[in-house]
Amino acid sequence: MLVLFAPIGIVIDISEKIGKILENKAPLGETVMFYLNFTVYFANFLFPIFLFLSIIWFTSKLANNSEIIAILSSGISFTRFLRPYLIGATLISILALFMSFYLVPNASKGYNEFRYKYLKKHHETRESNNVFKQLNDTQYIHVGNFNPSSKTGIEFTLETFDKNNKLKEKIQAASIRWNEQDSTYTLSAFKKRKVGELNDIIIAEPIKDTLLNFDLDDLTPVIYMAETLTISDLNKFIEKEKQRGSSNINSYLVVKYKKYSVPISAFILTIIAVSVSAMKRRGGMGLNLALGIFIAFSYVFFDKMFGTLAEKSSMSPLLAVWLPNILFGVLAIYLLKNAKR
Repeated sequence: MLVLFAPIGIVIDISEKIGKILENKAPLGETVMFYLNFTVYFANFLFPIFLFLSIIWFTSKLANNSEIIAILSSGISFTRFLRPYLIGATLISILALFMSFYLVPNASKGYNEFRYKYLKKHHETRESNNVFKQLNDTQYIHVGNFNPSSKTGIEFTLETFDKNNKLKEKIQAASIRWNEQDSTYTLSAFKKRKVGELNDIIIAEPIKDTLLNFDLDDLTPVIYMAETLTISDLNKFIEKEKQRGSSNINSYLVVKYKKYSVPISAFILTIIAVSVSAMKRRGGMGLNLALGIFIAFSYVFFDKMFGTLAEKSSMSPLLAVWLPNILFGVLAIYLLKNAKR
């Protein structure tokens, strides 16, 4: 199924993006790698549909040839008939887990970097408005507005507190610019205030080049950062962002929980697909495929909808990611009971 659909998806995508690829002079090598990553990225995203359609096609062929009737009539139970499917689902789940932990992050990184470099021209790659971060236990930063393309921000503030949560030092600047060559920052209208017990010390300079103990990713990580990290790096990244009070923490948690939920969905969708297509129908394979496509796209729709709700609202990311599996798990049990009859 993947081999059949991947070229179609690539051709459709090229037809839509060829103008921008040529306009922005994307190198051929990078474009080829982009579509290799594109294949892995969307194969993972459309995993439920590919799995569902392949099982329905295979099982419908058996049903139309009366093979399933012969198997069950010989005394083999439906549960025993289902066993090879579950073994196959186990192998696919292990592969899906490995891909989501290690292969998909690399593909996602290459896919998104090319997309924002040549197709979107760095638009909206990072947080831009009212960026507030906790760097560590004693330091906090705030940027009123950040421009990712020029790596500049306005209304910058860095506050340092002591162990008793009393303000120790405060740095303010009208603007801040990241210098990638030497990893320094240029601050305009620089003002530094050191808080003393009796008197404060204030230092002001029109322009100040200085080193600060954070880099650009600490200030504003790219919005797709979580998708590009392996599971161990993702766990560290989430803990780091939790300490900093990131506003995007729900998005990162959705990415993490989906890595575990996708393999489980293989079992649920396998049971649904077999239950739907094991019965010989008057409409033949076409009816089974139509029903399968509807169920598979419904799963993808609910998965995307609840994921977006978790990112944009106060809904629990864990509940949002697992709710489609719970709903379709109940459907799988219902269909399996009917199929056994």
